[in-house]
Amino acid sequence: MTETVSAAPLDVLRSRTSEKWSEYPDDVLPMFVAEMDVPLAPVIRTALHAAIDRGDAGYVASRTRLPQVFADFAARRWGWQVDPAGVFTTADVSMGIVEILRRVVTPGDGVVITPPIYPPFFELIPEAGGVVVEVPLVGATAADDEAGPLRLDLDALEAAFRAGAKAFLLCNPHNPVGRPHTADELRAVASLAARYGVTVVSDEIHAPLTQPGERFVPYLSVSDEAAAQGYAVLSASKAWNLAGLKCAVMVTAAAATRDLVAGMPVEVFWRTGQFGVLASIAAFEEGEPWLDGLLDLLDGNRRSLGALLETHLPEVGYRMPAAGYLAWLDFSHLGWTEAPARRILRETRVALQEGAPFGAAGRGHARLNLACSPDLLTEAIMRISALR
Repeated sequence: MTETVSAAPLDVLRSRTSEKWSEYPDDVLPMFVAEMDVPLAPVIRTALHAAIDRGDAGYVASRTRLPQVFADFAARRWGWQVDPAGVFTTADVSMGIVEILRRVVTPGDGVVITPPIYPPFFELIPEAGGVVVEVPLVGATAADDEAGPLRLDLDALEAAFRAGAKAFLLCNPHNPVGRPHTADELRAVASLAARYGVTVVSDEIHAPLTQPGERFVPYLSVSDEAAAQGYAVLSASKAWNLAGLKCAVMVTAAAATRDLVAGMPVEVFWRTGQFGVLASIAAFEEGEPWLDGLLDLLDGNRRSLGALLETHLPEVGYRMPAAGYLAWLDFSHLGWTEAPARRILRETRVALQEGAPFGAAGRGHARLNLACSPDLLTEAIMRISALR
């Protein structure tokens, strides 16, 4: 049975000490970093309280139930058959990406990303020794009347692979546009990767937040080629608001990729948070009714945002995200000379994520976090609309 999920009261939110609610003064509506305004799921609160009551705050065990629990969730949610023996934990998705890339590229090798893209990708690749190769998404801008979805540019990807790139850091569903890539697109990527000897590392952290009626396709599930040369990195952190607890899973689907991850230094796995493991087990095993209620809240907000923009800011381009709770807004048709998030923060006291760090394609854009109360979302858009 679906649980009802609502945002926490504003006074409770302002008492939080995490980044979202401590970065700015109280007169700012924070809608930038990817944290949600909802309370923790009851099953997660219960699991964490029980751990505290028994003093269970030691080192993470070398064997936990999480690989099997995640595999069961993946089968129920996506029809993805995961071998628990190929699932390994680490502290977070970014760490998993870096540790895998370190082992599949040599210093100076090209690693492809597809802007506009999650800004830390530009830093994770050099941290792993690679060089960023940008292959922007293609499609009409969101402010155009007949805007199609932004999508992978398969021809440009092939050109980058042919030119010598050794890895592709895929984002599926894509942040910031909220689009799960289709099975056909992913199969085409896998075919190209196999042809040119490219390793694909798929960041799938937003996958549990795919809306009903939309389809998330795990990269490793699309073909034997994908399974042979690919890795997936996922976490309960986005869907259940657990980023501070530090737990992610690195998933493999072939003997060679499994052996590569299994051969990482033990510290890669021990950096996983004990509370993160316990909360993730609760989320994947018992948290789906709460997740479905959250998706109801997000669905209402993503639709309300479209209506608010149509009424009060019709020049701002917006594609309703199919997954996640991040809205990619195109302010370029307003003719502002200043970066939109900067002006909006200064003049309206609404904090959005600036678009330029997502790559050159992000200029004139901003990312808005809609995982909040409907009233807070309305207030933010009304404040921004005063700038027209």
